[in-house]
Amino acid sequence: MSVDKIRILPLQKNDLPAVLVIEQQSYPFPWSAEQFMQEQRNPVASVDLLWVDRQLAGYICYWLIAGEMQVLNLATATDFRRQGIAGRLLAQAFSTAGKTGLEQAWLEVRAGNRAAIELYRQQGFVADSVRSGYYRDGEDALLMVRDFTGA
Repeated sequence: MSVDKIRILPLQKNDLPAVLVIEQQSYPFPWSAEQFMQEQRNPVASVDLLWVDRQLAGYICYWLIAGEMQVLNLATATDFRRQGIAGRLLAQAFSTAGKTGLEQAWLEVRAGNRAAIELYRQQGFVADSVRSGYYRDGEDALLMVRDFTGA
């Protein structure tokens, strides 16, 4: 994957069909188009899409409030998995948020999603606690946190 072919751009309404395909491939309870549009209108939210040529490879949705980032949604297209897409999206989000004083990032991940948990560990997140029965189907969530203050 050539670096010059990669672009990270904010979500536009006409991107929704491609986003929804990835969303439906990635989650048992996918977000709707309206949920993505709500995030696009939310002043504390960012929804960034990573394109390889003209193909949507993945996206991230996060909030940034008073130095704290909450990662709400991160997904990679099936054909681009295990190629560093999610890591690039996280790095871009950290870089953008760092310009306004990022202190901490956190997220919830399905306790059984070993691949995602490993990705987040590689990105500097550590397990903080378990949220029992967090997901609609009753699966627990692992709350993971990354500290950017150096403390």
